[in-house]
Amino acid sequence: MLNKAILMGRLTADPELRHTQNNIPVTSFTLAVDRTFGQDKQTDFLDIVAWRNTAEFVSKWFHKGMLVAVSGRIQTRTWEDKQGSKRKSVEVVADEAFFAESKKDSAPRSGSDAPVPFDLPPASGDFAELGPDDSELPF
Repeated sequence: MLNKAILMGRLTADPELRHTQNNIPVTSFTLAVDRTFGQDKQTDFLDIVAWRNTAEFVSKWFHKGMLVAVSGRIQTRTWEDKQGSKRKSVEVVADEAFFAESKKDSAPRSGSDAPVPFDLPPASGDFAELGPDDSELPF
């Protein structure tokens, strides 16, 4: 049998780290995952749960709106709601979570696309500037 899910989408909210009664870290979050059918684009909102080190990583580094990739398995569970009705949930249990965009792309925008200026450190006597002839480079 094979049960493997690989998803990439944006977090709909900041993940919050919780702990079980046995002090095991767990976090739940929702990924908005786009799918296309022809020219139509639809978004699925998929529930993800992460445990232990993965939960700690997700809650520390991921935030709302980030594009992330998750690898894990699909599981179903049944539960009873407050009215006593049986309910069924489908979720992905994340084994791994990854950044799916560059830090630059995920950083909040400052309102301007102009590059941020910075000053180069003063030249020291330890380095020599290379000229236009790069034939002396070791690579």
